[in-house]
Amino acid sequence: MMPRLLWVALLLPVVAVVLPACGGCGNRARVEEERVTGENVEMSEPTDTIVVVRFAGPDLSPAEAETVDKVVKPDSVWRQLLTPEQYRITRAQGTERAFCGGLLSNKEEGIYRCVCCSLPLFSSDTKFESGSGWPSFFRPFADENITERIDRSHGMIRVEILCTLCDAHLGHMFRDGPPPTGRRYCLNSEALVFEPKTR
Repeated sequence: MMPRLLWVALLLPVVAVVLPACGGCGNRARVEEERVTGENVEMSEPTDTIVVVRFAGPDLSPAEAETVDKVVKPDSVWRQLLTPEQYRITRAQGTERAFCGGLLSNKEEGIYRCVCCSLPLFSSDTKFESGSGWPSFFRPFADENITERIDRSHGMIRVEILCTLCDAHLGHMFRDGPPPTGRRYCLNSEALVFEPKTR
């Protein structure tokens, strides 16, 4: 029988080769979503192609939750469908300049939809003046329609918000909003399309 230490010495080079190869494939094939709840960070794995969302009913209120296919398009198609600024913000995680967005001062009744896939994201009755320079809301149209993920870019730790249906970057969520949620969803106007409520 071969001594245990010799077995370990023989197996180490094999393990060293196999582990990075598996880790690399797993990292490319799997998208990790990080959700922030209070001070804790929870890791979860969303499904790659199926999501649960809520569309708007005839009165623009949230309908029953539905399981649907995720909207996935090649980058070249997104570039054709969106303006350069819409693409920069929603597909390349950009940010528009403060106090410049077209929907910042909008006070009409209606819902704000994703510019990429039209999923309803926020309602006018949750919009408030935050003084931040970007359209701000204290609650999403439906919790299912917004995905939260940790953003560690620019030397900060923030909560990025994305459209659940198409993964469009929308903005960030901060915990300095008004009651009842205490949240401030800070949005880029270029990521949204406003649909006014018809009387």
